[in-house]
Formats: sequence, structure tokens, C-alpha cells
Amino acid sequence: MFVDRVHVPAGLTPDRTERGRWPFTVPAVTQLLDGGLTFTRPVTFLVGDNGSGKSTLVEAIAESFKLDAYGGRLARLHGPPDPTKTPLGEVLRADTTRAGSRMLAGPRRNKKGFFLRAETAFDMTENLGGVPGYWEEDTSALSHGEGFLAMFRAMFDAPGFYVMDEPEAALSFTSCLQLVALLHQLGESGAQVVCATHSPILASTPGADIIEVGPEGFHRARWEELELVDHWRRYMSNPTAYLRHIVP
Repeated sequence: MFVDRVHVPAGLTPDRTERGRWPFTVPAVTQLLDGGLTFTRPVTFLVGDNGSGKSTLVEAIAESFKLDAYGGRLARLHGPPDPTKTPLGEVLRADTTRAGSRMLAGPRRNKKGFFLRAETAFDMTENLGGVPGYWEEDTSALSHGEGFLAMFRAMFDAPGFYVMDEPEAALSFTSCLQLVALLHQLGESGAQVVCATHSPILASTPGADIIEVGPEGFHRARWEELELVDHWRRYMSNPTAYLRHIVP
């Protein structure tokens, strides 16, 4: 692993006025300010509804490790990183392992890992297929899901720190299962993954740590206890129980 914990040091804690503004009013962010977040396993999922703060958390976690959406091998094509940070990213700091400290001390283009957002992935699959050093497939000619998987296989090729925000955006059920296999292999190889997701399939990755994010902050949970899983089970067994409230 590369990061043991993320936290906001006392000297960087937002004042009372700042804490009254977004994103510090989001319960999950407030909890992070007060106690930090510890990573205990190579693969960690943050799950929760829209607006719960999980994407805000993962983006700041990436920034705390000096990752940007075009880091690692992508730095060769996109040049210097964007210096702009999110409000939480400005103050969040990562407690790194020895391996993490070594990686941070090196140049950006040698970092093993990157921060993946859906819009970044679409850009990559449209423009990097066939470029030496990336992947051979012409991903611009593939479906979004096929292109995403080709890109994932090529970019997740070494132990590193990978932060992802809803990578399942373009993936079918079967493709999600393939990504589960890849994430599990990454964790076994010495990589570290932190991923925000709405997918109960991804969250079922064997051995993963699951953090549920909601209106009261965040807490660790087992897969079968997740509200996400409960809703999908109920819906799949009886869609009418949900649809009668939204469809006349």
C-alpha cells in the first residue's frame, strides 16, 4: 500500500466561516475534518447516493497524493499538472507508507497510478488507441464499455496508487465483473485502489474494504449490509414497489 491515512492537520483546519460553506458542510467531509480516514486494505470502495460526498472525498484523496487526471504516463502528452485544487484537496494531507513516500519523491511522469474520472476515461479511449506505450486497440472504434476495459487493462499494469470516480459509468454487467477481476488482481499485486462507486458489483470485489457514505457521515460496512445492495435486491424482486411512487 501507498497511503495509510488521509487527514487535515490542525494548522490547516478551516475556520468557522469556512466550515459553513460547501464542501465542509457535507457530513462526510465534516467527519473527515474531525477524524481523518484510515485505509486498511489494498482496495477500498466508497459507496453512497448522489450528493453524499463520495466523489468529493476521492478527488481530494487523489490530490493529497499529488495525483491528477493526467498523471503517470499521461503526463507525457498533457504536460504540467493543473495547479487548481478543490477546497478539500487544498487542506487534505496523506500519511504515506515507505513505498508511497518514495513514489511522491519522484517525477510526476514516473508515478505508478492516476486519478480516473469518467470524462478523463472517455478522452483517453478516443485519443490514445494505438499510441505507443498505451494500448494497441483502436478504442475509438470500440463501444465505450469495450474501450474502458481496454484502457483499464493497459493503465493498471503495475503496482501503484489508483483513485477512481465511478469507473462503471460505461460498463455492462459482464464488463463490471471483468473490472472486479482486474481490481482484485491489482490489490493482490501490491497496488492500492480507492474507488467511489454506485455499483454493487464493483463493491463486491473480494477482500475489499467498503465505506458507506451518507447523511450522517461515513462508516465501514459489509457488502450485504449496504443500503445500495438492499435497494437493488428489493427493486429486482419487485420493481412495482418502487415504480408506483414515481410512475402515475
